[in-house]
Amino acid sequence: MQDLYFRELGEGKPLIILHGLFGSSDNWLTLGKRFAEGFKVYIIDQRNHGQSFHADEFSYEAMAQDMKNFIDSKKIDHPHVLGHSMGGKTAMTFATSYPGCVDKLIVADIGPQSYPVHHATILKGLFSIDLESTKSRREADEQLAQFIPEIGIRQFLLKNLTRSGSNFAWRINLPAIAQSIEQIGKGLNQNTSYDQSTLFIRGEKSDYIKDSDVNLIHSIFSNCRLETIAGAGHWLHAEKPQEFYDIAINYLRS
Repeated sequence: MQDLYFRELGEGKPLIILHGLFGSSDNWLTLGKRFAEGFKVYIIDQRNHGQSFHADEFSYEAMAQDMKNFIDSKKIDHPHVLGHSMGGKTAMTFATSYPGCVDKLIVADIGPQSYPVHHATILKGLFSIDLESTKSRREADEQLAQFIPEIGIRQFLLKNLTRSGSNFAWRINLPAIAQSIEQIGKGLNQNTSYDQSTLFIRGEKSDYIKDSDVNLIHSIFSNCRLETIAGAGHWLHAEKPQEFYDIAINYLRS
């Protein structure tokens, strides 16, 4: 059993936060500090991300088991769990696999349905960066810009670039992610049911949770509600942090 890297903040009822694909605990530090004013916050790097271990196996079942191992090893009792995108799918898989382990569940901008593979361009762009010849982050950004025009997305992805001696290296396990990318689009078992308190938060401009997905969400998560953040896309917590925080904290305190 390998340990996950995590950041621990604050005191109180435990709240575990899970980042999305290509992300890390760094992405949640600002909001994590706010949640830590009333909770003991654990922000986790999931396997193949951030400073956590690399492994060939990359699936929601494996990441849910990582969560169980983490909670057991830290003797965390009945935490709230908040997950965004891939982290939300991990959170749903964990909660439905170990229904007695979670208190309140928050799923940010992802549903239980399966999603078609849509990260091919990002993966192509990341693999295109020649780490041995790249001398600066600016050079890496210029190479990535040939595939990804949006500067915000490039900045987010390039947070995974780190110095290794005189060269750059990826913190993420790119080969394992590319190999298992179809696993990351996988849906939950639709025969699963979960009757404990759950909040889904979606971005109005995101198409990850469409109105047509709501019936499926309710068929699995019978005790859930859905909130929409106006003007937000998929990275709703980064685009509208105050609105996201307000919705989440009101739910956790209710």
